[in-house]
Amino acid sequence: MTSVSEAHRGARRVELGHTPPLRLAFGTAHSGLRHSASGASRSSAVAPMEESRAPVGSPREPEGRSRPRNKYSVLLPTYNERENLPLIVWLLVKSFSESGFNYEIIIIDDGSPDGTRDVAEQLEKIYGSDKILLRPREKKLGLGTAYIHGMKHATGNYIIIMDADLSHHPKFIPEFIRKQREGNFDIVSGTRYKGNGGVYGWDLKRKIISRGANFITQILLRPGASDLTGSFRLYKKEVLQKLIERCVSRGYVFQMEMIVRARQLNYTVGEVPISFVDRVYGESKLGGNEIVSFLKGLLTLFATT
Repeated sequence: MTSVSEAHRGARRVELGHTPPLRLAFGTAHSGLRHSASGASRSSAVAPMEESRAPVGSPREPEGRSRPRNKYSVLLPTYNERENLPLIVWLLVKSFSESGFNYEIIIIDDGSPDGTRDVAEQLEKIYGSDKILLRPREKKLGLGTAYIHGMKHATGNYIIIMDADLSHHPKFIPEFIRKQREGNFDIVSGTRYKGNGGVYGWDLKRKIISRGANFITQILLRPGASDLTGSFRLYKKEVLQKLIERCVSRGYVFQMEMIVRARQLNYTVGEVPISFVDRVYGESKLGGNEIVSFLKGLLTLFATT
């Protein structure tokens, strides 16, 4: 059985330099992982990525009883993320604790054979079941259905979706929240292709595939957003529910269809530049089958929207 301490040692390797050649320092979970969620805010600061500084002037949840307090439910679909999960959870807890926002983290594991579920169970005990909710499924059933499953258990009025493999740093979440509040946006999407956003750790092939897919999509679908294939977003809960009801795609096309359907329904979309970093541990799940499925899905959306 995989223990959190084993995964914790993996997190330690991140700090010691076993990272992709982008000189990224996520920080370490050496103290926060063994403490409660409330103690996470007293942990040492997470070192920011060199290529992108953490947002300045991040908003805090306003005090007072004049209105219900917002709650943010983070959905983390996982499959073979045993080594990454403890660190991403620690970073999330730290970010929310420091910013003062009310939150919960819902882990939807799709029957990972590497022991991800065992690690998630330990994290639930460490931080408390009010903050970490494990809602597993028996097998891999797809990203869209993972979100549906997670939303059934979400108590927040806002939903945040992100990857569990450390590609998305939680330090950007306060900026998402600030952007949403400024424009009362229905959706706030992280973008790699606008402002100081970027991609780090990918080889040339991955960059060409991503840029090419985004370029073709912009021409065919005119979505009104700069990054359609990204999966780091904040939604109003009721908006996400309606979009999922309308979407028919599976796999990586699902994220793209969400933005296209949002445009059809006249939902507003704000964007925040982010740094996307290739996964620290494990293997990418993007393969030839996913690329073929993406092209088929793109043509289907072009014909039906």
